[in-house]
Parts: sequence; C-alpha cells; structure tokens
Amino acid sequence: MPDPVTPVLGSPQADPAASHDTDEASPLLRIQEVADVVGLTTRSIRYYEEIGLLAPAARSEGAYRLYDADDIARLQFIKGLRDDAGFSLAEIGQLLEDETARAANRARFRESRSPRERRAVLLDGMARIDRQVATLRAKIERLQSMVQSATDRRAHLAGHLAEIDAEGHVRPHAPVPR
Repeated sequence: MPDPVTPVLGSPQADPAASHDTDEASPLLRIQEVADVVGLTTRSIRYYEEIGLLAPAARSEGAYRLYDADDIARLQFIKGLRDDAGFSLAEIGQLLEDETARAANRARFRESRSPRERRAVLLDGMARIDRQVATLRAKIERLQSMVQSATDRRAHLAGHLAEIDAEGHVRPHAPVPR
C-alpha cells in the first residue's frame, strides 16, 4: 500500500496536468483496487469523475476504468482536502482547476517571447493564486470562528464548575431559548 502522502497545492502530485504515463513502472489499477488503497468507495471515485475532479488514466478493453499513481495521488489530495481540511467539492474543484491552469500558464510562459502574452499569463496566474489564498483564508476564518465558539462554550461550563466548587451546590439555570 502506498504511503498516504497528501500533496500540497503546487506540488507535482497535486498537479492535475501531470502526465498519465502508463509505462511498466506504474501499474494501472482497477477502481476497486484504487478505492481500497485510497480509502474511498468506488461510488465516490465515479462521482469525482462525473463532476470533473478526476479522469482515469485509461480504460481497459472491457471499458474498466484504470488508474495510475498520479490518479491515486490526486484522489488522496482530494480526500485530504475534503476530510482533513473540510473543503467542499466545489472548493476542491476550483483549487484543482487553478492548479491545472497554473501548469498550462507555466508552459505558455516558457514558449512565448511576447511581453504582452507573458504579462497576461503572469496576471492570470496571480489572479488564480489570489483566489486560492482567499479560499484558504475563508477556511481559516471559519475554523477560527469554530474554535472561538468552542472555547466560549468551555469557558461557560468552567464558570458553572467554579460556582459549584465555591458554593457546594448547583444553582438553577435559566433554560436556553430555542
């Protein structure tokens, strides 16, 4: 079983434009094998394909989906963003789209000698990074708000505990409005 390495944005494993080499060194796996390795259901993998988050490396003669190491890394990345970081599939799709565009922009920039085109590529890249940063900051703000709310609830309970410890009895508490 491969190490469950979660690629970061901008890494080769997260790069959706990474090649789907199907050489002997990278065996192709069927969907159930991939599901077992990554810890997803086959239904989830098919759904990710349906909504454009993933495209299998190949199809067998019997039309079975076949996945390579890049696909597995991409699925681990998607799963990590979804499960560990709490991103929605729409947010994940946007992040992956920006990574695909980043790789295409890199190639366009290298091939072009036109200052106008290079400038447009750089501006597009910067706009995409700004969108990624905004998405990540919004996630941080939501998480910070959740942490603050939990901290406030804990402080409230600690206050009740302090009253009990100081007075030795429990005061009636007003019901919480619903």
